[in-house]
Amino acid sequence: MAALAVALDQSFSDAVGIILATQGRVIVAGIGKSGHVGRKIAATFAATGTTSFFLHASEAAHGDLGMVTEGDLLLILSNSGHSRELRPLLAYASRQGIPVIGVVSKRNSPLGLAADIVLQLPSAQEACPERIAPTTSTTMMIALGDALAMATMQRRGLTRNDIAQWHPGGAIGSRIAPIEELISFSDPLPLVRWDTPMRDIVFEMTSGGKGVAGVVGENGDLLGVITDGDLRRAFDQVLTARASDIMTRNPITVPLGTPVEEVLTLMNNAKITVVFITEVDASARPVGIVHIHDLVP
Repeated sequence: MAALAVALDQSFSDAVGIILATQGRVIVAGIGKSGHVGRKIAATFAATGTTSFFLHASEAAHGDLGMVTEGDLLLILSNSGHSRELRPLLAYASRQGIPVIGVVSKRNSPLGLAADIVLQLPSAQEACPERIAPTTSTTMMIALGDALAMATMQRRGLTRNDIAQWHPGGAIGSRIAPIEELISFSDPLPLVRWDTPMRDIVFEMTSGGKGVAGVVGENGDLLGVITDGDLRRAFDQVLTARASDIMTRNPITVPLGTPVEEVLTLMNNAKITVVFITEVDASARPVGIVHIHDLVP
């Protein structure tokens, strides 16, 4: 990886520039292990704002060349650059005026000579005991493909919200989803008035199931929270205490729309297990509640 980083030159910047200027799709092609790497790179481009798909080099010569049209860009991967299956694809690209970025270790190979931009992999032995099976070379290809995708994404100025629209599912989707997608608004909030007796506070906390009660004022704004720890510390006042006597004032809250990942980070940093969700324009008006267990798959 260190050798690969040192080997990067103006060609890498040129490659990012031509990807950004492409009006069509970035079509990633390869054969064998380079093909498997190409599928991953195409998926990474597509997930980070660059329209892309993988084209199997062998299938290209049997009709799939029709997938490549004017305005597209070919990113072709081949460690040796001599794979025979690449020749029809390179010839077609030349006839149609479709630019080619070649990722290859041998600049004087057919791929290296045909490519408009060459990203040359440094000479390095494969990690295979017999120095044959693609290992080191494919690892460098993946790293280089990721670097291209990330540099392109950065140049496009994409934000977390842009990325979120392409990752609605899985762990990534859960982390970047707004907090309201993981909480229920149908259950009543565990809220008590500032003057609620301690006995009634215990009942509300038990029925709510979150181990906390929010304390609100006359206008419904959140004044504080009461946790199990607050109850234990005030046990000697069980017959006399009111909510305002034992609550923790100025509680941490998060507004609607906050990404789940940010809420989880805030809770871990503050060492709290429950947080109230508030209106965006009214930070004291509670509309929901979330427990840390709701956020951890």
